[in-house]
Amino acid sequence: MTPQSLLDHQDQGRLWAAPLSTDAGFGLDAAYARQLEVRQLRMARGEQPRGFKVGFTNRNIWPRYNVFAPIWGSVWDTTLTYCEGEGTVSLARTCQPRLEPETVFGMNATPAPGATLEQLFDAIDWVAPGFEVVQSHLPDWKFLPADTVADGALHARLLVGRRTPVRALADHALKLDALLASAQVALQKNGETMERGQGANVLDSPLRALLDFLNTLRTCPGAPDLRAGDVVTTGTWTDAWPVQPGEQWSAHFTPPLNRLTVRFTD
Repeated sequence: MTPQSLLDHQDQGRLWAAPLSTDAGFGLDAAYARQLEVRQLRMARGEQPRGFKVGFTNRNIWPRYNVFAPIWGSVWDTTLTYCEGEGTVSLARTCQPRLEPETVFGMNATPAPGATLEQLFDAIDWVAPGFEVVQSHLPDWKFLPADTVADGALHARLLVGRRTPVRALADHALKLDALLASAQVALQKNGETMERGQGANVLDSPLRALLDFLNTLRTCPGAPDLRAGDVVTTGTWTDAWPVQPGEQWSAHFTPPLNRLTVRFTD
């Protein structure tokens, strides 16, 4: 599919006719190049990039999806919503949407070249709980890694909860690293607990997932760097759960993150 046809499927919530990975030459490098072409189309029509999503950082779910390494994609002004603990998200024109509880970082600077964990910490402005709505344009979520990358890294929506200045949580990187790694979450649907997870599921901690993403981003030809004002959501603490309009979901995080609730509409 061309970049325009990929964008059309995203706009309309339509399934692809076939995986792009059926072409033996379509690997991850080609998939990221295609994703960046779609990014340019979105910018050309007026959408503004607001940061990045990182996916498949939870090693526990790799075998379920046949993806065994993280991926990344763009977050947009049209897909990003902020709230103070309770928000509403429309599922209109999404495709087989699923929900993921995550940690979101807001950047205050571009991290230094070859940044250490401490230098990355210095470039962070705030930390927040988040719900990412992910989607797949292939039936039954059956794909290969290159398909997921070309499919916008499966990003559909991002709801960011209450943002806490990073220095209010920790005064150095290793403290924040430990706090987030040990934090837990109970994911509830209409008041019923569906699954529990913890920060350590995400490449040992969300902060380390952020550093891994930064290093990966900087090796991708043509990819933009992280910059002040960007948000980065770092991957799910649980499996991704199917969602429908009319449902209410809550993520009950332990400190240092706050509870987050979302109501889904058409």
